[in-house]
Amino acid sequence: MPQPVATPLVWAAASGGALVLVALLNAAVGADRPGWALAGLSVLAAVLGICARFTAAPGTALLCWLFLNGFAIPPAGTLTWTAHRDAFWLACLLTAAVLGTTLARVMNAHAAYRRLTTDSAFAPARPEDGPPAA
Repeated sequence: MPQPVATPLVWAAASGGALVLVALLNAAVGADRPGWALAGLSVLAAVLGICARFTAAPGTALLCWLFLNGFAIPPAGTLTWTAHRDAFWLACLLTAAVLGTTLARVMNAHAAYRRLTTDSAFAPARPEDGPPAA
């Protein structure tokens, strides 16, 4: 099973990726449409979650939220807190990061299970093979 990437590297990728993504979305659709930025940052958090530990998920969500709140809604560069909106945004980003990590763990466990069960030493004997040789 592959080892997850170190948490500081995941957070660095979240910071850099969120910065680039928000800048591109602001240029493409404008800074007054945070729905697009939330969707894009949620995908980024899920992709980063695939290679991260579960403990990296809260930090990844928080870093993505900082860029979403600070640069994807006017006035740019100012952090604000609107309880319902920002709590929802944080929940979306955290859920995406945790789902990405969960998906990776399930896929890795399934692949490990398949490797074990397809190995001939662990395969169950078939009745048509007859009794084992002495």
